[in-house]
Amino acid sequence: MNAGTVSNSETPPSGRAHRRFGDRAFSGLATAAGLAILVVLAGVAAFLVSEAWPAITAPVADLPDGKSLLHYIWPLVFGTVLSSLIAILIAIPMAIAVALFTSHLAPKPIAMSVSYLTDLLAAIPSIIYGIWGIAVLGPASVPVTQWLSDHFGFIPFFDGPASTTGRTMLVAGVVLALMILPIISAVAREVFQQTPKGLQESALALGATRWEMIRMVVLPFGRSAVVAGSMLGLGRALGETMAVTIILSVSGVITFDLISSENPSTIAANIALQFPESSGIDVNVLIATGLVLFAITLAVNMAARAVIGRREAAGGR
Repeated sequence: MNAGTVSNSETPPSGRAHRRFGDRAFSGLATAAGLAILVVLAGVAAFLVSEAWPAITAPVADLPDGKSLLHYIWPLVFGTVLSSLIAILIAIPMAIAVALFTSHLAPKPIAMSVSYLTDLLAAIPSIIYGIWGIAVLGPASVPVTQWLSDHFGFIPFFDGPASTTGRTMLVAGVVLALMILPIISAVAREVFQQTPKGLQESALALGATRWEMIRMVVLPFGRSAVVAGSMLGLGRALGETMAVTIILSVSGVITFDLISSENPSTIAANIALQFPESSGIDVNVLIATGLVLFAITLAVNMAARAVIGRREAAGGR
């Protein structure tokens, strides 16, 4: 009896020691993974700064076309931000609509099929999107852009003249929107599905229609998810290379005209086009543009985290 008691009393400490070792191992691995990410991020930043520094400090006469670094980078930043904003403005409403349809409106078999097909968009290579954009969407958009130019030419976005090939910033923005749609939709859908059933049933019991329940319960609950998904999608759009490179007819101008054949380039597309033929200071200039893109992407993600953190601190989603 006593021996059994001693044996039983000695077993828990051994189990606790085993669990403590497992906890320590897991904590150590998780910490190492987090530190590794920080080290890689710092290494990328250090590489970009060190390689961009010769271009930053070089005389203007040594830079491409004899332009200052600011004059070289600014049109690229403008084109990058413009194409990404077009994409995000198109993708967010579409993604929310798809997420609500699959999480609250459609029958389960249809919802599963639509969710699968939407997520499948993320698996399509960007070069395929680019080929589809220039071969199908571009020519199909010509009548639309011509109509916009004829009837809304007083708006700077449709000033024209409309492109006859469809290689416009508007087409590039639409293609980017399709590329980031599955990212935003997947994040929003998963959170919409987690909306407490009690809150939804309470709203319906108080006489709310299904749309009123979605507007007052589901959308506020998933607001932070929409913000997070949008920032992830925006980060993808900012760094997209091949699709934009294939679609845009680049002239290096700064213009808000979305339907003209004269378009600003983007940072990623410019690097892809110029890097193979560059050498010396030209390479440093391209890396300097990459540093700017890195900073923009980092700022976007930090802003997203700040927005989400502020909402969580306020006790709401």
